[in-house]
Amino acid sequence: MTQPDARPYVWMLCGSFSFAVMAALAESLTRSAPGESPFCDWQTVAVFRAALVTLFSAVLAWRARVRLVWLRPLRLWVRSVSGSGSMVCTFYAFSRLDSRDVVTLSNTFPLWVAVLSWPLYGRSPGWKTVAAILVGVAGVVLVEQPHIEAGNLGVFAALFAAAFTAVAMLGLNRLKDIDPRAVVVHFSAVATVFCGSAFLFTPRTVPVARVAELEVLVRLIGIGVSATIGQVFLTLAFGRGAPAKVSVVGLTQIVFVTALGAWAFGHAVNTVALIGTALIMAPTAWLLSQSKAPSATKVPPSGMENRARPEPDPETDAGSRSSPYTTPQLRP
Repeated sequence: MTQPDARPYVWMLCGSFSFAVMAALAESLTRSAPGESPFCDWQTVAVFRAALVTLFSAVLAWRARVRLVWLRPLRLWVRSVSGSGSMVCTFYAFSRLDSRDVVTLSNTFPLWVAVLSWPLYGRSPGWKTVAAILVGVAGVVLVEQPHIEAGNLGVFAALFAAAFTAVAMLGLNRLKDIDPRAVVVHFSAVATVFCGSAFLFTPRTVPVARVAELEVLVRLIGIGVSATIGQVFLTLAFGRGAPAKVSVVGLTQIVFVTALGAWAFGHAVNTVALIGTALIMAPTAWLLSQSKAPSATKVPPSGMENRARPEPDPETDAGSRSSPYTTPQLRP
C-alpha cells in the first residue's frame, strides 16, 4: 500500500514559518518602544518587500523559462490589484499592531470568501457557514477588543487586507491556464507600483536615509528573501498536496508568529487572546477543509455509473468546483 506523501505539508510548514519570519521582521522595523522612533515607515518596508520579491520571482521564472503575461487576461489584473491592496493594508497594520494580531486577522480571508461568494456568485451560505462566520467574528472581537475600543485603525486595515485577499482568491481559481510563477511575478510587479504610490503620496516620518544603515538594510533584505522562500514553498505544497489540507496547515503561521513575537519582542499571550485566536482558527480551518479540489473527485468504478448517488451537500457543493479556498495562495 502506497504511503501518503508528507512532503507537501512539510513544505507548507516551511512556508508558514518563512512568512512568520517576514511578519516579525516587518514589526521590528515599523514599531518601536514608547518615545523611540521606528527604523522605517511602513511604506518603505512595503516597497522593499514588493520590489525584492518581484526581482527574485522574475529571476526564478526566467531560469525556469516560464512565459510571463502582463496585459491579459483581465482577471489576472483583478487578482493583482486586489492582492496589492491587501499588501498595502497589511503593512500599514504592521505599524499599528503586533505581528500576531495582523497575521491572525489577515488569515480570516476564508470567512470573507464565504461572505463575498453570495453577492458575486449567488452562492448563499448555509447555516453551518453562517455559524462559522459568527464564531470567527466573535474571535476577532475577543482578540482585538482593546484595539477596537482605542480606535486603532490597524485592526480595520488588517480586516480590509483579508477582504482584498478574498477577492484575489475568488479570481485566482480562474487562472489555471497561467503558470503560478507568472502570476507571482505579475502580482509582485503591480504591488510594487501600489506600494511605491503609498510611499510617494502618504505621510512618512522616518528619514529614508536610514535604509542605508546596515541593520536596517539586512532586515529589509530579510523580508524580501523570507517572503520569496515562503512563496516558493507554498507553491510547491499546493502543487503536490491536497489543497484543502495544505490550506489548513498554512494556519500554523499564526502559531509561528505568536511564538516569534513572544521570543523576540516579549509579547504576552493572555487567555482571552488565545480563546479569540482559537475561535478565529477553528471556523477558518473548517471552511478550508470543507472545500474539495476538482482533482480529488473520485471516478466511480466501472458498472457503478448508473447507481443512485447521494444528493450534494449545499454547504460544500459550492466549494467542490474550482473552489477559491483550494487555489494556491499568494501572501501579501
